[in-house]
Amino acid sequence: MIHVVAVITAHPGQRDALLAASKENIPKVRAEEGCIEYTAVIDAEGFGKVQAPAGPDTLIFIEKWASPEALKAHGAAPHQVAYAAKTREMTASRAIHILREA
Repeated sequence: MIHVVAVITAHPGQRDALLAASKENIPKVRAEEGCIEYTAVIDAEGFGKVQAPAGPDTLIFIEKWASPEALKAHGAAPHQVAYAAKTREMTASRAIHILREA
């Protein structure tokens, strides 16, 4: 299994638009072969000093894929290519962490 933590930082004031575009795309991704989990998350509130906040402009995707091949196919899927193009101008930075079990 492949785990992905994708940290996407929107340009200031663009996170809601980025989240809206993501919510349109999420059902398409979840329908992909090999997708086990694909969820967009933002900071939870009320955890005090224990939490390291991502910030008001950050959207994080928590993903699980059945195989490296499934993840590679996801990146090439037409809906994902269209999503990337649609959100390119909203996005200030992205860090994609591709992980395996230790």
